[in-house]
Amino acid sequence: MLSRARSTYGGLGPDRAKAAYAWFRAFRRTRPFWGGVWLVAGGWTVLKFSLSSLQLIVSTGFGGVAGYLVGGGMILCGLIPLALPAQRYTFGLIGAVLAVVSLVVSNLGGFLLGMLLGVLGGSMMVGWGVKRPRRRAVEG
Repeated sequence: MLSRARSTYGGLGPDRAKAAYAWFRAFRRTRPFWGGVWLVAGGWTVLKFSLSSLQLIVSTGFGGVAGYLVGGGMILCGLIPLALPAQRYTFGLIGAVLAVVSLVVSNLGGFLLGMLLGVLGGSMMVGWGVKRPRRRAVEG
């Protein structure tokens, strides 16, 4: 009875899960996925450690806003090449430079962790090479 309800209402069956995993694997192999993940993680770390009250940010001026700009820029540089893989060099280099700049403008670059993750992700993006999706094995 339960299996009939799942198939009737479009539940996540084993065939659908395999198809979703196959799609994700092809997506991951044709884009600089891991470089983007590490760059987004570094940007999030820089952004997280630069959070403070709005009154403090306004009173400090550009120094308070710089952490938000650098962290947000790193996150964008990690996400854009996932949609446009041909732009991986540009955004990988910009992301790595922003990660190094975060050392100065945002609490030692998220206490060095955000900077290291950002440099790692940016360099992985620049060094990434295009891989074709795997062909399915021929049955027979």
